[in-house]
Amino acid sequence: MTLRLTVIDQTPIHEARTYATAPAASLDLALECEALGYYRYWVAEHHNSIQFAGSSPEILLTRIASATRTMRVGSGGIMLSHYSPYKVAETFSLLAGLFPGRIDLGIGRAPGGDQLSSLALAAPGLPVEHDHFPRQAAELCAFLRGDFPSNHAYAALACSTSSATLPSLWMLGSGGGSSSLAGHLGMGLALAKFIAPKVCSPAIFQHHAQAYRPAGATTSPPRLLALAVVCAASDEEARYLAGTAVYRKMMAARAPREALLSPAEVQMHYKRMSDDQRRLYAETLDDMVIGSPETCRRQIQALANEFGCNEIGIVTVTHAYEHRLRSYQLLAQACIVDDRSATVKHSEGDLQ
Repeated sequence: MTLRLTVIDQTPIHEARTYATAPAASLDLALECEALGYYRYWVAEHHNSIQFAGSSPEILLTRIASATRTMRVGSGGIMLSHYSPYKVAETFSLLAGLFPGRIDLGIGRAPGGDQLSSLALAAPGLPVEHDHFPRQAAELCAFLRGDFPSNHAYAALACSTSSATLPSLWMLGSGGGSSSLAGHLGMGLALAKFIAPKVCSPAIFQHHAQAYRPAGATTSPPRLLALAVVCAASDEEARYLAGTAVYRKMMAARAPREALLSPAEVQMHYKRMSDDQRRLYAETLDDMVIGSPETCRRQIQALANEFGCNEIGIVTVTHAYEHRLRSYQLLAQACIVDDRSATVKHSEGDLQ
């Protein structure tokens, strides 16, 4: 199975990269990854975070799309519960017209932040309840596709998209709860194993496919498996550098959250951990793809085969930008077949 690799960029606040300057690192990384042959570059949405600086994916992806030429660029994802589906549709309709054949719209139902940021984003109203997400997602698709029923209240509203410029539509999920909805709406499914590794299974893609085919689709359901990856020259070095991401994951439920720690700082904390904490550290490490280029290639290929998925999203969080860049470089050398003719054909295998 020939693999496509996609970058999923959370815009981490690295060593010497502040909240204000981290987005510039995302642009630098995107330019490097396009040259390396990565197929897509998606940016995430987080609010009120001291670890991630990507609070406005539609702005960051616009800057990246304007500087790149061949990669697809998109959101991974827009947290739709904060926004009007009509406004998101208008925004991505405009983007798709500016960068035809290159824009992906990925949406998610998680807040991407804490309760306070959700309240502030909804003001002067109240945050949208979780149960409204299916309706929001359906309206978003209908606005972009122009297929509201004639008696719908929004039938007279239109977004200036055509079949040639419609963005590729994706739904993000981590536990399977969105798989049937994504299939029913004819959207691709990006499964975030890096968020919930214990509950992600190939069955989630199967549920998506079962709902997708009756929706009238004639192509295979688009699917992407997103993994946490740290690649370095050796397995030992990669495991050391991955300490930043492992410790962040372990402490995710703690408030207030800490800034991303250096691998050396993580090792100092590790020495003071209890046996239970060390077991959790080891389990978290094992849930990631970590190692030399050959080790990572072998693990990624095995997961791609297990999940029946030929596109892998790579989420890499390190303390230093140069280690993050090097990880993407080594992965490209190990996994990406140098077939730029296939890379340039953006619309093939994508979904509108």
